[in-house]
Amino acid sequence: MVREVRRTTTQSASGIARVQGELVRKSLHLLIAIVPVLAAVNLPATLALLATGTLFYAFAESSRRRGSPILVVSDLTVIASRDKDKAGFVLGPVTLGLGAMISLLLYPEPAASIAIYALAFGDGLAALVGRAVGGPKIPFLRGKTFTGSFACFAAVFVIAYQVSRRPAESLIIASVATVLEGIPTGNFDNIIIPFGVGMVATRLLVP
Repeated sequence: MVREVRRTTTQSASGIARVQGELVRKSLHLLIAIVPVLAAVNLPATLALLATGTLFYAFAESSRRRGSPILVVSDLTVIASRDKDKAGFVLGPVTLGLGAMISLLLYPEPAASIAIYALAFGDGLAALVGRAVGGPKIPFLRGKTFTGSFACFAAVFVIAYQVSRRPAESLIIASVATVLEGIPTGNFDNIIIPFGVGMVATRLLVP
């Protein structure tokens, strides 16, 4: 009986830790939504800020792995990292920064903004809603849920429509974002989603 209680307590604590990690991880996704606002004010400075932040994180993560953690940054990295990533270099923040930079460098407005918003809200909300609501999982997609995919589609459609005011094009962009988010590519979805969404949005929305 005591052993069963301990097992239940351990599982509960582990579940809480995973939820906390997901919240921290996806909060970083949501924060990337400020990038289009900053870029509208000063694009070179925004790119420099993204590059500096990405390099600083890479330095901090390398220091953590050598046994010299950087205050706050390394703590947040451990909290936000998935169990399978803790033993290695936690790549998510690097690919997140690269995804935003690629969008700004490759695509004109409004495609660049839509690509970054798709990364911030589409990918971010898909994971949060999928974990919080649960529901049936999509076959062969390593735990992706229908509720999470619908959250991604809805978020990207609303964003694309708010930016472009073109419903048909927004439906296509949201569909592309949902398909790309569903592909189990790990941390590299932070690059694949904005790259693919930005390409489609450019074709559909930029004269």
